[in-house]
Amino acid sequence: MPLFRIMGNTSSNNSSSTTSQSQQRRASGYPGHRGTQRNTVSSSLPAVRNTPNAAQVSSSLPTQPGSNSVVIRGTPVSASTADPERRPGAYAVTRTSSGPAQVFRVTVPAGIRPGSEFSVHAGSRRVRVRCPPTTRPGQSLQITLPPEAITNQTLLQVATLTAPDKEYVGGGYAQMSKEVAQVNRTAVDSGGTAQTFLVTIPPNIYPGMQFTVTLEGQRFMVTCPPNASPNMKVRIVPPTKPEEPQAAPKTQVFEVVVPPTAKPGQPFTLMANGQRVLVTCPTNVAPGQKIRFQLPVQHMVGNIKLSYEGSHGWNRTIRVQDLKFQWVRTENDQVVLDESEIDFKSSAFVRKFIYLEGNDARMRTAKIDFVPAYEAAVDSKLMYGDKTLMSYADISSMQEKTLDEKTKWFENLCEQLTGEWENGHIKIFVRRGSLLQDSVDAVMSLSREDLRKRWRFEFAGEPGIDAGGLTREWFQLVTEELFDPDRGLWLSSLQNQMCMIINPASGCACPDDHLIYFRFLGRIIGRALFNQQVIKGHMVRHIYKHLLGWPISFHDIEFEDHVYYSSLKKLANMDDVSLMCLDFTTTEETLGARTEVELVDGGAMREVTNENMSEYLEANLRYRMFDRTKNQMSELLLGFFDVIPEPALTIFDPNELELMLCGLPEIDIRDWEENTLYSGLFESKTKVHRVVAWFWDIIKNDFDQEMRARLLQFVTGTSGVPARGFAVLQSNDGNIKKFTIHGVERSQFMYPRGHTCFNRIDLPTYNSKKDMFEKLKVAITTIGFGIE
Repeated sequence: MPLFRIMGNTSSNNSSSTTSQSQQRRASGYPGHRGTQRNTVSSSLPAVRNTPNAAQVSSSLPTQPGSNSVVIRGTPVSASTADPERRPGAYAVTRTSSGPAQVFRVTVPAGIRPGSEFSVHAGSRRVRVRCPPTTRPGQSLQITLPPEAITNQTLLQVATLTAPDKEYVGGGYAQMSKEVAQVNRTAVDSGGTAQTFLVTIPPNIYPGMQFTVTLEGQRFMVTCPPNASPNMKVRIVPPTKPEEPQAAPKTQVFEVVVPPTAKPGQPFTLMANGQRVLVTCPTNVAPGQKIRFQLPVQHMVGNIKLSYEGSHGWNRTIRVQDLKFQWVRTENDQVVLDESEIDFKSSAFVRKFIYLEGNDARMRTAKIDFVPAYEAAVDSKLMYGDKTLMSYADISSMQEKTLDEKTKWFENLCEQLTGEWENGHIKIFVRRGSLLQDSVDAVMSLSREDLRKRWRFEFAGEPGIDAGGLTREWFQLVTEELFDPDRGLWLSSLQNQMCMIINPASGCACPDDHLIYFRFLGRIIGRALFNQQVIKGHMVRHIYKHLLGWPISFHDIEFEDHVYYSSLKKLANMDDVSLMCLDFTTTEETLGARTEVELVDGGAMREVTNENMSEYLEANLRYRMFDRTKNQMSELLLGFFDVIPEPALTIFDPNELELMLCGLPEIDIRDWEENTLYSGLFESKTKVHRVVAWFWDIIKNDFDQEMRARLLQFVTGTSGVPARGFAVLQSNDGNIKKFTIHGVERSQFMYPRGHTCFNRIDLPTYNSKKDMFEKLKVAITTIGFGIE
């Protein structure tokens, strides 16, 4: 059991303390007008002697007794009764039993016989007593009760965001302290990830005494710091452990021949016992020679490759050395890793995190980058304590299931991650008149552990008990306000007015705290997914890909800005691009002012030529899909992963994630049919054409609500339906473009194709309804889109 040593200065406390209102506003990381009240106090802790496997501890001074807690004795007593003047925010609710047993004397009521039961009041509790065999009515009994339960409601104070680097300023960021920066440097240098925890010193533990804590299934021994006391929060930094390959209890040895195209030190894919795996060719082995490697066989499934149709050749496969899922693009069963030249059709990038600890243990930070897709990997195993909740075999087997089956599996996984009610829950107390501000302060005061506890909501002045209705209402109201374009955080997409994109200029609308709102929204989206709630806002496609860690390519630019995509495509195919007189810059317009932005350092002085066209295309992809909103996206993703473990998302695709978050839409099929246009082979006969008749019959009678929503995603890019119906469905240029069915010859292609820029589906003239149903189902349940 490892011990801890003390880290110099203290970190912030997570419960509120009593100070003047002006002091509280000065201590707050949020603007004063938001009314956030909190006070941070610290102390200097001397270092203790070196201990093997030592970690670090920092502590915060305890708050004054009673200043931050509502103590309720006996049950049931409402918190509002105990403290009608309590402040909005998040309360950590715990129940404890302490003190000696309680002894009472009661009198047996008349008419009670030996062996029968009767009820009596014992203090504030009402209990049932069984009459002893030798006792008669009127006699006195002595009963002993366990200690009376005490309910504590502790108001949590807001945690601030920490900038991952000095270059990050404003928007709600606080600069990283020197101590925390050192912890992060030590962790990175050792090949691991820093992680700290806030723990409470138990009762009767004083300076110099040791106590044990259990963190994520591991037990640690902590020595109480010299200036600490019982009930005080201390920050501990467990020993950093480098990532280790996952070990399987049973393995099987495979012998394979290195293919002719493999090179020493380069990976290649092969099939081993029905599994597609990624193997790195040893440096001392040449093509044609045999090599051996081991694979786990416990719960082995037929195909460990996660195939995502329509993802432009990219799929996830098991990496032999550590059993992580890695993105690879294959051609003729060979891994393509030569990215020296950008391929407009297939090159893709994935966001990559390096997690860091923040100044407050409840709010970690991260450095985020946009790397070639093959450099990104994700764990294929999820541990909770010493229990394996999911393995690579679970992921692979669930990937082929229906959305309903996947959803049930995911809900069961989240239930296992949810804290037990007996271990405490979170009560969020908000005012309707200040709903967003109160909600931000509440959620931003929670730790990652708190985000997975059970929540209960209470609106000020409303006696309603939260049995689920208040929770649903809260998610709807808060997300609707956050996605409102008038707030300046999000904008309607030029491509699809039903979808929202991050406003690159959100810092102009909320200069002091716009990043706090994105972290808050990320946590809300994660909690909604965790708790099977629905949010009020559809996002553009590439944001769902960022959440899932999917490859992002040039095709994703088209879903956001078709004109920009078309321009890049023309440039990529030009014989002499220097005639365009371009440089490595782009122009942004904010509040009517046009600003030149360099895509690379010194971009204004670099001319675009055929020789550097590949670099220019990559710079544009990186800017449009990542750098343009890097800080906002980073906080949105960090908030999301504060709740959701990334491996659990591996089974979903972007369309499924949208349906889970936004819910299945209520689709008026009659309105849909009445506002549909016909072109191509269907232009003359329209809806009386037999293929068109089959199409609508399938939608009405064979497709359920989920499949109809997937069809909308396939054709329009989102499952959302305009509030005024299909008559006002818009295209990429913002003009009304109704749903269109375009008839094509069966010989042109086998499956239907969706064109989200024009809300059009190309439908081959199938020979039977059955053939159409099968081909249409395959098309809309994959991720492929036909692009013009």
